[in-house]
Amino acid sequence: MFISLWEFFYGNFFRYWMKWILRQITGKCELQRIFDTYVGAQRTHRIENSLTYSKNKVLREATHVMQSQVDKCVEDIMKEKNINPEKDTSFKICMKACLLQISGYKQLYMDVENERKKPYDSDNLQHETLLLKLWNLLMPKDKLKARISKQWADIGFQGDDPKTDFRGMGILGLINLVYFSENYTTTAHQILSRSNHPKLGYSYAIVGINLTEMAYSLLKSEALKFYLYNFVPGIPTMEHFHQFYCYLVYEFDKFWFEEEPESIMYFNLYREKFHEKIKRLLLDSNVALTLKI
Repeated sequence: MFISLWEFFYGNFFRYWMKWILRQITGKCELQRIFDTYVGAQRTHRIENSLTYSKNKVLREATHVMQSQVDKCVEDIMKEKNINPEKDTSFKICMKACLLQISGYKQLYMDVENERKKPYDSDNLQHETLLLKLWNLLMPKDKLKARISKQWADIGFQGDDPKTDFRGMGILGLINLVYFSENYTTTAHQILSRSNHPKLGYSYAIVGINLTEMAYSLLKSEALKFYLYNFVPGIPTMEHFHQFYCYLVYEFDKFWFEEEPESIMYFNLYREKFHEKIKRLLLDSNVALTLKI
């Protein structure tokens, strides 16, 4: 109750008057003060909040601008806030960079969601080719004897036909597995080998798909904003999402062997423990998660 009242008064009264007082003192609007004070993810995050909670319609709608309309949007914001481009020469550049990150994050989520919604289709040649590519990347010395085969268990699928394992994450799960195996082939081979450990082993492909779900849920909940705003100076893309996925795969394997679970039956417990660890890291506005191999 108290929190709700505070949010109401802050949003409708206190914030407005604080902004007005600071403008009188500094001669600058809130957006300009943010640019003067913050950099990186903190800057973009604060600009996004300032625009979102503004009473000005032009500013509120700026967080939903299409990338092709960013330049015009910046001009509209400057007009609304009476910002002279000759006096504040950096405002236009800074605002454009922030809007590209903000709109880019939203577009990235839509792109990821579109891939997730596509079910694996064994009648789709592209899907089948991608699946066989995964096998060849992970098992270059072993020929797949048949499309439906128990050999798929060798790379961590549950049944004779991997398509059933992609139900939750659709084709996105396969795209991520292939991306990691193709771009970090040596590391992928090492992790696959470790996943066959007699005591601490786990199903490589199934865990990989599970980590796709983790990356997707973090993106959807906007928990990846600090990370992407720091990691990508421009527009975040699918490439950056795949890179984050690769970080999760590598770090989860390390985490799993460090924790030494008693059994694979405890997977969900340790998966959630790892999930919480990543979420805590992502709360840091200066977060920088890099894959160190």
